[in-house]
Amino acid sequence: MYVQNANAPARKPVTVPGLHAMKAEGRRIAMLTAYDASFAWQLESAGVDVALVGDSLGMVMQGHTSTLPVTLDHMVYHTAMVARGVSATMLVADLPFMADRDLPHVLEAGARLVGEAGAAMVKIEGGAPHILAAIEALTVRAIPVCAHLGLTPQSVHKFGGFRIQGREQEAADRVLAEALAVESAGADLLVLEGVPVALGERVSKAVKIPVIGIGAGPHCDGQVLVIQDMLGITRGKRPKFSKDFLIGHDSVAAAIAAYVADVRSGAFPAPEHCFN
Repeated sequence: MYVQNANAPARKPVTVPGLHAMKAEGRRIAMLTAYDASFAWQLESAGVDVALVGDSLGMVMQGHTSTLPVTLDHMVYHTAMVARGVSATMLVADLPFMADRDLPHVLEAGARLVGEAGAAMVKIEGGAPHILAAIEALTVRAIPVCAHLGLTPQSVHKFGGFRIQGREQEAADRVLAEALAVESAGADLLVLEGVPVALGERVSKAVKIPVIGIGAGPHCDGQVLVIQDMLGITRGKRPKFSKDFLIGHDSVAAAIAAYVADVRSGAFPAPEHCFN
C-alpha cells in the first residue's frame, strides 16, 4: 500500500487504478492544489482525492506573474512539505518549466519528485512529440504521469497570455488529438484547462483515462482549482472558472468540504464558471 507519510490513513489511499475505477463508475474526482503541510492536512481531512503541488506556486506563493521562474528545487521543497500532510490523498507534482528539455533532465526531475519528495505522480504540460517521448520514458520507469493540455501556463508567452484554447474547430481537433496521443504514450491522468464546454466533453468521452477539468466544463471526470482561488484570497481578479467557496462558510475546512461535495454532486462547475 502506498502512503506518502507515516500516519495510518483514515480512508483507503487513492491510487492510479482507483482513479481509473472512479471514471468507469462515474464518480467525480475532487482535486485541489496544496503547497505546504498545513493545507495538505486540510485536504486530507476533507477527503480530497488528489493534491496537486502545482508550479502555480510561482504566482500564488512567490508572487511572480507566471509559473516560469519556478525551479525543480522549488518543486521538490514544496512537494516534500505536502507529502508530510497527506496519507490517503494522492500526491501529484508538476514538472517545472524546461524540465522536459531532454530525457535525462525529465527523468532526473521525475525521480526527484517521486523518490526524494514523495509524489505518487508527476504532471507535464503539452502534447508535442518530445513530451510524448518524456511520458513514455517516465511511465516505463514506473513513474505515473498526469498530462496537461489546453491552456498550458508554461506556454503563456506563445499564447500571448492566459487565453482560452480550442475555440476554433482546428484548434479543438488538435487538443483532442493530443489527448489521445498522451493517453497512448502512457499518461494515467489528464488535466484539461481553459477550453470550451463542448471540447471538455469531447475529450472526456474520447479517452479512457480520467480527465480533470479547470475551466473545461462540467462533463469532465473531475475538477481542480488553485486553493487560493477557491478560498477567494487570490490577488486581483479571480478566474472565471473558479468560485469562492469560503463565502457562506466559517472556516477553510468547511470551504474545502463544500468544494468536494459540489464536485462530487456535479453542482460545480455551474454555467457561470464555463466557457462556450
